[in-house]
Amino acid sequence: MRKRKKSEDSGFNVWRSYSDMMAGVLLLFVLIMCVTLFQAQKSYDESIKERDEKLELQAEYTAEILAQQNALDEKEGQIKTQDEKLAALAQQLAEQAAKLKEQEAVLSQQQTELDEKTTLLSTQQQKIDNIIGVKAEVVESLKQEFKNNNVNVDIDSQTGALILDANVMFDYDEAELTEEGEQALRSVLPIYCKVLLQENYKPYLAEIIIDGYTDTDGDYAYNLELSQRRSLAVAQYLLDIQWEFLSDKESLDLQDYLTVNGHSMANPILDANGNVDKDASRRVEVKFRLKDDEMIEELSKIMAESDAADTADTEG
Repeated sequence: MRKRKKSEDSGFNVWRSYSDMMAGVLLLFVLIMCVTLFQAQKSYDESIKERDEKLELQAEYTAEILAQQNALDEKEGQIKTQDEKLAALAQQLAEQAAKLKEQEAVLSQQQTELDEKTTLLSTQQQKIDNIIGVKAEVVESLKQEFKNNNVNVDIDSQTGALILDANVMFDYDEAELTEEGEQALRSVLPIYCKVLLQENYKPYLAEIIIDGYTDTDGDYAYNLELSQRRSLAVAQYLLDIQWEFLSDKESLDLQDYLTVNGHSMANPILDANGNVDKDASRRVEVKFRLKDDEMIEELSKIMAESDAADTADTEG
């Protein structure tokens, strides 16, 4: 009995030891599982935390990228606006350059025209100086020649006109030369014509003019006819005596140059008080015109127009 009990106790102890061992193994397993679960939970929590951190960091990166993108978009907009402004400015500059080019062309044309006008004016001025010099020389030669011949005459210092008193040459209201008139003409016309027909003056000479004038009494038409007949009488007398002091060639030249006019009561002579001097107004004038007298008038007109244009430009 005692041996069976011992044997039973021994078997029970074995099972008990096995049970304890299994319990220990189970406990170890449980512990391992707990540790494993703890580690897994910890890893999971860390993963979640890491994920959240990454998500947060990603969100920050995304926000930063969006901010940078917005900044870039804003800068791009600014650049686009500046490009548009630059394009508009470039267009404006191109238009201004085109206008400047047109203005340069206009100024160049105006400068060319001005240079041409200046050259023309200079040339004409030189001719005028020559003409004025020749005219002054002719007038001085006439005065000197009359002085050398002891003939006292009234010669205009500017025009060279020789003024003859009609009261001496004609009876009142007549157109036929008196003997005294013929003597007066014979003393002055040869000297006057010889000087004008000198070879050094003929290239400049355009006309030798005989002008007749009356006083202001009477009818204009009647006085016109009377003044014409008187100037013709003087011209005819000059042609009658030209052979006495002119060569054949000079006589032909005189016929080419001679012009006769009647002016009726035009251009009367006034006295010191501004009243018509009828005796002085009844006269015959012998004068000359140089070829380029018209050019002097034309140049004066051009210069007046130029001055008017300059004044208009200044006021503009």
